[in-house]
Amino acid sequence: MIETMFGALFNLVSSPHIMGLMLIAVVFGLLVGVTPGIGGKLSIAMAIPFVYGMDMVAGAVFLLTMHAVNGTSGQISSIMFGIPGDGDDAATTLDGYPLAKQGQAARALGASITASGVGGIIGAVVFAIMIPILEPVILMFSPAEFFLIALLGISFIAFLSSGSRIVKGLIVGFYGLMLSTVGMDPITGTPRYSGDFLFLWDGVSLVTAVLAMFAVPEMISLSTKGGSISAVPMDTGFSYRQLLSGVREVPRHWWLVLRTSVIGAVIGMIPGLGGSTAAWLCYGHAVQSSKHPERFGKGAIEGVIAPETASNGKEGGSLLPTLFFGIPGSSGMAVLLGAFLILGIQPGALMVTKHLDLVWTLIWALVVGNLIAVSMLLVICRWVAVLTFINGRMLVPFILVFVTLGCFVSDFQWQNLIVLVIFSAIGYGFLRADWPRAPFVIGLVLGGKAEASLNQALQLWGYSFFLRPLSLVLIAMIVSLMAYALYRNFRPAARRHNVEVSP
Repeated sequence: MIETMFGALFNLVSSPHIMGLMLIAVVFGLLVGVTPGIGGKLSIAMAIPFVYGMDMVAGAVFLLTMHAVNGTSGQISSIMFGIPGDGDDAATTLDGYPLAKQGQAARALGASITASGVGGIIGAVVFAIMIPILEPVILMFSPAEFFLIALLGISFIAFLSSGSRIVKGLIVGFYGLMLSTVGMDPITGTPRYSGDFLFLWDGVSLVTAVLAMFAVPEMISLSTKGGSISAVPMDTGFSYRQLLSGVREVPRHWWLVLRTSVIGAVIGMIPGLGGSTAAWLCYGHAVQSSKHPERFGKGAIEGVIAPETASNGKEGGSLLPTLFFGIPGSSGMAVLLGAFLILGIQPGALMVTKHLDLVWTLIWALVVGNLIAVSMLLVICRWVAVLTFINGRMLVPFILVFVTLGCFVSDFQWQNLIVLVIFSAIGYGFLRADWPRAPFVIGLVLGGKAEASLNQALQLWGYSFFLRPLSLVLIAMIVSLMAYALYRNFRPAARRHNVEVSP
């Protein structure tokens, strides 16, 4: 095992051909990741013709590296302009964009880029550790557990608002849950709440909803306010010292980094949950476990670190069921699985017995690819951060065009532009009224997964699925989290009331 592991690493780094392909894959993956709406799935699909007929190992390393580093650069537009590329990056926007407005874009970028790289490496390590104990872990989860994990993620809505805003957060969250039911019924296959609009049969576009809720309202606000995104002068707002301070935040919060990376990797192993679930669950966990939850949403560095480690950590986890069971751990892995089959890679038990060297090569590709991506981004983000000090009214038209293209490219449906306008108006109303917008995305992302899993669980076990051992554990976690959220959110209000009435 040890010989195979380090032999794969030596063969990887000693091959100029493979390292050259990895370098190209990193550059292309970073460019795709920073563009809203494209995402890893489309980039892999676009690259398949170029790897057709390529050596199996070289082609697999190229595709996996490109897919893995997509998330490493996706947070750049989230932090700089409040434009999430997809559901994974929306969680980073909550604290990354406020940091940019405070003139700390370099600190946020340093922390997020480093956290992404570390998360990707830890995800690969978790994958390697899990090789001997694969099957029992994968088979432990059924639709019953998928449903309860989705509910667990939805329950974190209570942590994203405080005091009287918790009611607003729940209302916005249920609004997202309501919209998640638009589309085809998962059981009967009949359209619901979509009328004669065929583009809604697949549901409301997540990319469109996220851009409308976060990006466009912030751009409208910036254009009406005037000035730059950063509220501090340029000469005091950026320095390499600030960038390095962001990098140092990752080892400073090492326990949070380790927890969220492992959580992200484990969620990645569970087919169907995906990176958005990992990012939002770990963001909620960071809020829930913080001694100062009131800082989140206003520029807490932990709110940048947690979702980034999780969304990159899940790549190592999602590769596990893809390779060993032929079950894609995410939508991106589904496209990657098709590409692997074209290259001649047959997922299954033979990957453990006869092709373990290929498995270790892919694990090392995740590690080396993330290290290259982090090194590149830390060098160039000095110039990227300068954009936050340019007059916002000059940037807004270009950014809105960028958003519109991203919205269209995500599904190639022009009707999404109409949805973008409608949801942008709602999102701007939430921004002006100081209503939280994050719960909407959580409801929209997890609502569909919860409904489909609930229907499957009811068909398999009826209501007795609630009595399964793992289900009881998850139910206890959900009840405990909700009780703790209510206690912690309303305790400060009670304390203030006691202070006011005391003599």
